[in-house]
Amino acid sequence: MELFFMSGSLLFCICLAYFVVAYFCYGGYLKRVFRIDPKNPTPAHTQFDGIDYVPTPRIVLFGHHFASIAGPGPIVGPIMAAYFGWLPALIWILVGCVFVGAFHDFAAMVMSVRNKGRSISYIMEDLMGYAGRMLFLIFCCSCLVLIVGIFTLLIAGMFVQIPAVATASLLFICMAPLFALCSMKLGFGLKKSSFVFVPLVFLTVLIGDLLPIDLVASFGMSKQGATYIWIAVLAVYVFAASVVPVQWLLQPRDYLNSYLLYGMLALGIVSIIAYNPDINLNAFNGWTALTADGNMTAMIPALFIFIACGACSGFHSLVASGTTSKQINSEKDLLPIGYGGMILEGVLGVMALVAVMAMDPATFFEVGKNQPMAFATGIASFSAALGIPEVYSKVFISLAISAFMMTSLDTATRLGRFLWQELFMPRTKKENNDIAVSKNEPQIAQWRRIITNPFLAAFIIVGLSMLMALTGSAASIWPIFGASNQLMAGLTFLGITLYLMIKGANWIISFIPMVLMMVMSLWGVAQVVSQQWGQNSVLVVSGIFLFAMAVLMILLGASIMLHHLKAIYGKKEFAYAKVEND
Repeated sequence: MELFFMSGSLLFCICLAYFVVAYFCYGGYLKRVFRIDPKNPTPAHTQFDGIDYVPTPRIVLFGHHFASIAGPGPIVGPIMAAYFGWLPALIWILVGCVFVGAFHDFAAMVMSVRNKGRSISYIMEDLMGYAGRMLFLIFCCSCLVLIVGIFTLLIAGMFVQIPAVATASLLFICMAPLFALCSMKLGFGLKKSSFVFVPLVFLTVLIGDLLPIDLVASFGMSKQGATYIWIAVLAVYVFAASVVPVQWLLQPRDYLNSYLLYGMLALGIVSIIAYNPDINLNAFNGWTALTADGNMTAMIPALFIFIACGACSGFHSLVASGTTSKQINSEKDLLPIGYGGMILEGVLGVMALVAVMAMDPATFFEVGKNQPMAFATGIASFSAALGIPEVYSKVFISLAISAFMMTSLDTATRLGRFLWQELFMPRTKKENNDIAVSKNEPQIAQWRRIITNPFLAAFIIVGLSMLMALTGSAASIWPIFGASNQLMAGLTFLGITLYLMIKGANWIISFIPMVLMMVMSLWGVAQVVSQQWGQNSVLVVSGIFLFAMAVLMILLGASIMLHHLKAIYGKKEFAYAKVEND
């Protein structure tokens, strides 16, 4: 099944036009559903503390948010799913990104902004009670510890394999506070500072290639020893990134880093249009296919598990309601950052597909096993049409992908710190019809103050994550990560549905994605447990634990939904009977 009349560039341009129309049409509809009003004060102003709650210019915050949610996900997932054929992957990206993922991110951000910047986990208490809040917080904390551990292993391994990446990443970290100092304290402002530091970002890529930090070659270490050293270095960095005021490290690093991704996107778009690649991969290979791991895999539910970033990812709700919502300057920024950020990620997902479509099936089967390298190889071959040597394009793209893995790592650590603190916060109460406003915080018990101390919370999250990384436990649980991530999205949609139901808005638009994500993710978790039964006890126990917590939340959410539906329709019946009697 092939579309001979379609070229890669034509397909890509059609998708670009689709995303633009979707942003203004469906995005505009969601603005009306959630009643976005720029006059409403945001937590960045009402809760300002100069550390986490900081009003931030839209362009800076978009860079932070986009860099945090992107990472390697929108590249890895679509290429993994392309083993089933490019058409199913493309359909899920186009439909999922617009109607599921971007909606999910935007709604989570709105709910958090309307709730003093609290995370979606904390908001669950008002929607599902204290038990629902605690279940979701424990679920999310567990996922974040897993994410930090896994990304630490991946980044440390990449530093050993590609030392140039280590140099570039360390230079990024050092540049961030200098950029903040120049833009905020020395009076240069954002534009002038960007004019100087953004070119330096691209220069660090060249410096990394010229002066790689190779611990193995320089000090005669084993690869394992070098990996441990980098894990320790990363532990110190992510601890600092989770407690240092956001405008001094996390925010400027992500902002500068985003220009690497913009550069990679620009290179990809122009190269695809200039090269006009043919489509050589099959559009559809059947409902089962031999995937990158060498196993025959069923397309359902694997398609929805493989493609998370680029279509829908539960991790995004934690970013949207964790760090980004605390920095929103005005509600008018919610749509371009929350909805627009995910739309741009969808563009990157389509680009990843086009990058491998031009490969013949035999070549793709081998190259696709290393998804970032497959993407870099595909786009680099297209860039030859622009007169850019393939080797330089490949190095630049590889370094850009690795830099965004670092961004996801530091953001996930800060989010883990937030959720640990919220895990021990007292019950909430309604105030002025807001959704879940915390009790009088000065009355918090002393033991709560100690255990929620930002430094202690960060130390616990980093400690648990590094323990998993050092023991290799994170790698053994990787198969469950994809399903648990999508399960988090399904549970977030449960909260969004309840929110809209309580507000008397159109809750069906979130109920349908909720059912889809719940079914596919639970199916995926069950598959992993059945496949690993008797082989990997850690994986089996983790899967059963996540499955059980999700089922408990679903049952609790279903009972609450039924209660609200009875109340809604009961009022309608009462009003109808009153009219009849009158």
